[in-house]
Amino acid sequence: MWKEFREFALRGNVVDMAVGIIIGAAFGTIVTSLVNDVLMPPIGLLLGGVDFSNLFIVLKYGAPAVPYASLADAEAAGAVTINYGVFFNAIISFMIVALAIFLIIRALNRAKREEEEVVEEVTTKECPYCRSAVAIEATRCAYCTSDLPD
Repeated sequence: MWKEFREFALRGNVVDMAVGIIIGAAFGTIVTSLVNDVLMPPIGLLLGGVDFSNLFIVLKYGAPAVPYASLADAEAAGAVTINYGVFFNAIISFMIVALAIFLIIRALNRAKREEEEVVEEVTTKECPYCRSAVAIEATRCAYCTSDLPD
């Protein structure tokens, strides 16, 4: 059983998939940092100093039941909140990852298409009399038996 598992785990596809997952997780971390640390602060500044990571709605106050200055204060007090600012950051992160994946897939598809675009060799010509397709080397049409010009 161990031998079969080792053969499965060391297959090329499984190893490639594992590498892809690890790189994808690292990419996700980079994008999350990009959104939280680079993109959202200037956007928040443009919108009047809003910190999106601290946008929340209190559903149930904790102890003490006072307005909370930040999401961390609300969580520390045990309040139940809807963290729509964090959700907004996650949506932006998703959009960036989706765009990056789209651009990568698009580039791969273009490269694949260019590879597949092989100039098709002309193997037939049209008979000027009956308009049938005949072999390029033919001197007589197989359909109407006319002599074909060179």
